[in-house]
Formats: sequence, structure tokens, C-alpha cells
Amino acid sequence: METLLMQPSVPPSATLSQEFRRGVLAMLPVLLGALPFALLLGAAAAKKGLSPLEVGLLCGLNFAGSSEFVAVQLWQWPAPVLLIAAMTLLVNSRHALMGAALAPHLRLWRPSAVWAGLSCMADEIWALALAEAAGRPGRGLSLGFYAGLAVALRLTWICGTVIGASLGNAIGDPVEWGFDMAFTAIFLVLLRGLWRGWRASLPWLVSLLAAVAVHLLVPGAWYVPAGALAGLIAAALLPLPV
Repeated sequence: METLLMQPSVPPSATLSQEFRRGVLAMLPVLLGALPFALLLGAAAAKKGLSPLEVGLLCGLNFAGSSEFVAVQLWQWPAPVLLIAAMTLLVNSRHALMGAALAPHLRLWRPSAVWAGLSCMADEIWALALAEAAGRPGRGLSLGFYAGLAVALRLTWICGTVIGASLGNAIGDPVEWGFDMAFTAIFLVLLRGLWRGWRASLPWLVSLLAAVAVHLLVPGAWYVPAGALAGLIAAALLPLPV
């Protein structure tokens, strides 16, 4: 899997379309893990009374898989809009830290492209983009490559949820086939490409321990912002290699 997720070298005069295709190809292994969960989310939403069109709009306008599952679980009529919005903000709070880590590599982009790119960010897109930027020191992240990542994952996710909503109860439980580990396995491989030694990884470890502790002690999704905040504090206080 690690070989599949390795980024090919960038041609010195690559065009936007070439970079876009490279981004799509880099995302393909991740899509194998995303599709079963997109189908499951669509089926769960259909059981709550949402139509395939409504599911497509939900996942297209709120592109963040974890918070979409939370929204579907909380869905009822009348819809608790404020509760769903608050939980979505809570679960997606990690994106603030992720965006801050990615921002230095977008300095050559136009402001409008930066805003559009960050609005499309997901965990897998962020990890692949950061690994790509690490292999291009001083050159920043390719807009075409990032667009290929984002378009491939977003279209697959939306189409998968719509298909899942159309099939409804015909969708089985991906956990029975071990697909619940697919995202975790892929993300661990992506993080391997970002490895810079134990000292540089201390904020990650602090964030992990804080998130686990809060998850065990506090109900709800508070472990997400707790882990992000702990990682930020650790990065600011601990002496890390440059």
C-alpha cells in the first residue's frame, strides 16, 4: 500500500492538466476505502427519510465525512438544526489546525484559490497534499495536484452516498468485511510519509493521548478539539527540530 501512495516525481514543465491527473492517480487507493463508507452513509440517510437528491446536497455542501455521519444520526423531524450545526463545528474543529499546517505551502496561490482549496480539505486530501509539499521544498504545493485530489475524493463521496441512498437496505454493514479499518490503515501509511523523527512527532503524540483521555472521560465529540488544542500547545512549548 505504501508503494501505491508514494508520489511520483513532478515533471519540470508539468501542465495544470498533467498535475490534475497526477492528483487523481494519487487519490485512487484512498477511494477504495472511502467508497464503502459513502454507500453506508447514503443508506443510513435513506432510512432517516432523506431522498438521494437530499443526500447528494448534504454531502456536496458539507464535505466532511465524520460530521455527515453525526448529522444523519441526529436527523429527525423537525430537524434540530442548531444541534447539528454545533456538532458539525465541533467535529470539524480539527480543520483549523490542519489548515494552519497546510497554509505555508499555498503562498503562491491566489487568495480565492486558497479559500476554495481549504473549503474542499478533508483528512486524506490534507495528508496527501502535505506529503506532496514536503517533496517540493521551496516550490509550494501544486494547485493542479491539489485540485485532482479534491475533485476525485469529493465526486466519489457524493456519488457513493447517492448510490447508497438509492439502494437503501440492500447495503450491508462494511464492518463485517473489515472496511472499518480501511481509512485508518490508509491514513497511517500517509503519515509515514510525513515522518521526521520522534522529536518532530511529539505534538502528534500529545494530541493522541489528550484525545484518548477525553474520549474515555467525557461523552460526545469533545475529544476532537481537545486533541487539536493539546497538539497546538505542545507544538508551541516543546523544543522541536527545524
